[in-house]
Amino acid sequence: MTVEQNVLQPGGAAKHQQTFLNQLREITGINDIQVLQQALKDSNGNLELAVAFLTAKNAKVPQLEEATYYQTALPGNDRYISVGSQADTNVIDLTGDDKDDLQRAIALSLEESNRAFRETGITDEEQAISRVLEASIAENKASLKRTHPEVWSDSPNPYDRKRQDNCPVGLKNVGNTCWFSAVIQSLFNLLEFRRLVLNFNPPANAQDLPRNQKEHRNLPFMRELRYLFALLVGSKRKYVDPSRAVEILKDAFKSNDSQQQDVSEFTHKLLDWLEDAFQIKAEEERDGEKPKNPMVELFYGRFLAVGVLEGKKFENTEMFGQYPLQVNGFKDLHECLEAAMIEGEIESLHSENSAKSGQEHWFTELPPVLTFELSRFEFNQALGRPEKIHNKLEFPPILYLDRYMHKNREITRIKRDEIKRLKEYLTVLQQRLERYLSYGSGPKRFPLVDVLQYALEFASSKPVCTSPVDDLGASAPASGTLPPQLPPSTIEQQGPSSSDVPSTSPVQRSVIHKPFTQSRIPPDLPMHPAPRHITEEELSVLEGCLHRWRTEVENDTRDLQESISRIHRTIELMYSDKTMVQVPYRLHAVLVHEGQANAGHYWAYIYDHHQNRWMKYNDISVTKSTWEELERDSFGGYRNASAYCLMYINDKEQYLIQEEFNKETGQMLVGMDTLPSDLRDYVKEDNKRFEKELEEWDAELAQKAQQEKLLSQIPRAPAPSPAPVQAGEPEYLEQPSRTDISKHLKEDSVQAINKALAEQEDRGPEAIMDTAIKLEYTRLLKLAQEDPPPECDYRLRHAIVYFIQNQAPKKIIERTLLEQFGDHNLSFDERCRNIMKVAQAKLEMIKPDEVNMEEYERWHQDYRHFRETTIFLMVGLEFFQKKSYMEALLYLIYAYQNNKELLSKGPYRGHDEELISHYRRECLLKLNEHAAALFESGDDQEVNNGLIIMNELIVPCLPLLLVDEMEEKDIVAVEDMRNRWCSYLGQEMEPSLQEKLTDFLPKLLDCSTEIKGFNDPPKLPSYSTHELCERYARIMLSLSRTPADGR
Repeated sequence: MTVEQNVLQPGGAAKHQQTFLNQLREITGINDIQVLQQALKDSNGNLELAVAFLTAKNAKVPQLEEATYYQTALPGNDRYISVGSQADTNVIDLTGDDKDDLQRAIALSLEESNRAFRETGITDEEQAISRVLEASIAENKASLKRTHPEVWSDSPNPYDRKRQDNCPVGLKNVGNTCWFSAVIQSLFNLLEFRRLVLNFNPPANAQDLPRNQKEHRNLPFMRELRYLFALLVGSKRKYVDPSRAVEILKDAFKSNDSQQQDVSEFTHKLLDWLEDAFQIKAEEERDGEKPKNPMVELFYGRFLAVGVLEGKKFENTEMFGQYPLQVNGFKDLHECLEAAMIEGEIESLHSENSAKSGQEHWFTELPPVLTFELSRFEFNQALGRPEKIHNKLEFPPILYLDRYMHKNREITRIKRDEIKRLKEYLTVLQQRLERYLSYGSGPKRFPLVDVLQYALEFASSKPVCTSPVDDLGASAPASGTLPPQLPPSTIEQQGPSSSDVPSTSPVQRSVIHKPFTQSRIPPDLPMHPAPRHITEEELSVLEGCLHRWRTEVENDTRDLQESISRIHRTIELMYSDKTMVQVPYRLHAVLVHEGQANAGHYWAYIYDHHQNRWMKYNDISVTKSTWEELERDSFGGYRNASAYCLMYINDKEQYLIQEEFNKETGQMLVGMDTLPSDLRDYVKEDNKRFEKELEEWDAELAQKAQQEKLLSQIPRAPAPSPAPVQAGEPEYLEQPSRTDISKHLKEDSVQAINKALAEQEDRGPEAIMDTAIKLEYTRLLKLAQEDPPPECDYRLRHAIVYFIQNQAPKKIIERTLLEQFGDHNLSFDERCRNIMKVAQAKLEMIKPDEVNMEEYERWHQDYRHFRETTIFLMVGLEFFQKKSYMEALLYLIYAYQNNKELLSKGPYRGHDEELISHYRRECLLKLNEHAAALFESGDDQEVNNGLIIMNELIVPCLPLLLVDEMEEKDIVAVEDMRNRWCSYLGQEMEPSLQEKLTDFLPKLLDCSTEIKGFNDPPKLPSYSTHELCERYARIMLSLSRTPADGR
């Protein structure tokens, strides 16, 4: 909706004006609000044309009548108060003779866009959004045409797509639609919004011909949104497909262009569409009263703009939805809000005769759901493109908005004046402190305390009577030998150089001492400079002064630092009194963007108000999260990820997040019970289809198992010797194309082949294969030589990285590369098939004496062992972080044992032994504490449970900790556990407890290091290479944020 169209439709006019201005400011980098407003007016509210107008090289700066800027309310809207001269709302004619070519083009474009709007009811901005939706659908359809599954293809195993318990349902990315998923999930998890959508009934006259194009779009979209929300409630699938809702949006507009979609802009437009849909229903149901739109009631508020222009006061009321905030130059959300609420010089608001101009915004009515749009884009005029702002911006989980309310404006103004006074005083104190901490007048400055200390040390040094150069005696060069072109200052700085020494005799050169090029200092020179002449009396007076001055400076510095800390604390607590914490808003969702201005990925952190925890919604993946992870990803400044949109909800309006209850029984409604009957039937039908998939999969597996059983019973002749290619082929290269590692290697191979084809398009398959192998080996060699952070272990990406780091024989690496390119997964394409055949032929030509197949198999077995060890470690650490110490212990024990075996063959064969040892030890200590607490309870069942933990988990593990005497921390941990139980010996307890303790202690105190039988290793889950790398990185990153208890 453009500015002009807002004038034409006064019912929803002023709420978007600030958003447009904010977008123009961040795109063009122009901060003059008058220039921005005039550009919007001249371009008829079209953002693209306004940007072109402002950034054109020879564009004229539009002139503005002074009163126009403060004309923030729209004429013709009786809800708003307008003060000052009325602004002309007509579109400016840009086609006159005095306008340049750019302005003529703008005018023609405006005429075209206005005609399209009159015919279709669709704005240019809506068409721009449709281009993105169309591009998303096109990308999704294109992916369906490609051979073999791509990134967003479904797993053939339906159990991989089955929802676990009551885990939230994800949304499938149907082609660059992560922005859609993030917004929809944030709104869906607002229970009041969910209820409004699910219980939306199309108007009775919906079967009639829609009155305009918007109704053609909004009502079908609401239908699909209801279905999508219903599936998110009751589906048995891990994730659902939103294509039909996205298709509706795409079909509503027609365009061939595409552009990057912005989350805040989509949210703004989505709420507009929903508002229109609910307005149709509200108008149908009104009984002579003004209809209430639930979307407006939920998401829109009002603020009062109070200002002064050249001594004339004005006051306007405006409606707002998403509230735009600038990020650049601010450290936290309150600073952003303060800047957004005050524009220009505001002193004139409190005086009558000031010529200064400015305005304040005061919230008069806050919406239950308050959304802040964080502007993290700015237009780089030099480069001619937008750039993302990565600055850190903090925001709180609870935000108190009392200071911005109109009812509190008098007390807020007093507090703002006080804060301003304190900050001015703070600036003076910080400047004074800086003079103490950076003393001096030159480029290098030092703390004054240190300067005085150095002066004291110099004065107290032993005096010398000779010049430092006199000690060199006859060995010093004659003054006449100094190069005449060097000034004295240069000579003093550089000292005697080799060019100063006569070159007639090497013997002469060897005895010359060169203090600036020779490390040994002559023994008769003092270590530090010292005064040449100073009396005891002079030294005494000087030392007394320096000591006194140093003490004074230390006291002054400390007083300044304490004063600065007190002022900071006073400012922080300025709004903490009771009257200013009455309007709490709780953070509900954070929409995060990772990437740059022109590309990236969106996901959302959403607070589960009933489980009191954060959840991360990342397309099909929905996982538990923490505030710490949210901080890292959302505040910015850490990497290329930061929050774009913050959704807060009124903490006193519990209906927003309250579950439904049955009016008759009082029971809480959950799952399918919350759905209307039509949606319940819809979800049941979809669940039946999914259950049929599961049944068909089970039947297919049972049939395969039966066939294998029958084949195994048929007598067979002795199998012929396998071909060399198959004999040594590692398991993860033998898997069919649906397995991950083959798919992962296939993608790498295809990339290498494509690069080789680009370089040598005219060559035959063998030459192309040789080039592709060289390119792949170069890529893997580079990975092997890099020094990545702990969370990135490139060995997990490819066996050859592991082989290179561990100095595997060249023949092993060559054969592995050949097998990668000879894998039958490359048979999907004619070019790749030819290269695959060449690779297979070369494998068959390798003679048995050229490659030791036993050694080859050992290397690949070691790599499989390394991946298994990684999974043991990763799963164990994940359980540890969930405080599931029993489960974690078993995985960590096998991770340690396997890793120790790997490291015995080389330092790069396994993982950090100290890391695994630490968490294995911590598991045992925590389980020991838990078992001791159960024993202390005295309850028979709990005592038995505690002893079971000790006998089955702790005691069998103790020899593992004692076997290596070099691990001192392990030995100390064992002693701590034993001491804990021995401390019970002197305490009074029931005879039955005493008997159990007496029976148990000998097992605990057994000093033998014989490793007794332990449980079988747990069954490892199956991870794709991508999943393994991602989960490993995530757990290692989380460890870096967690104190390691002395590790």
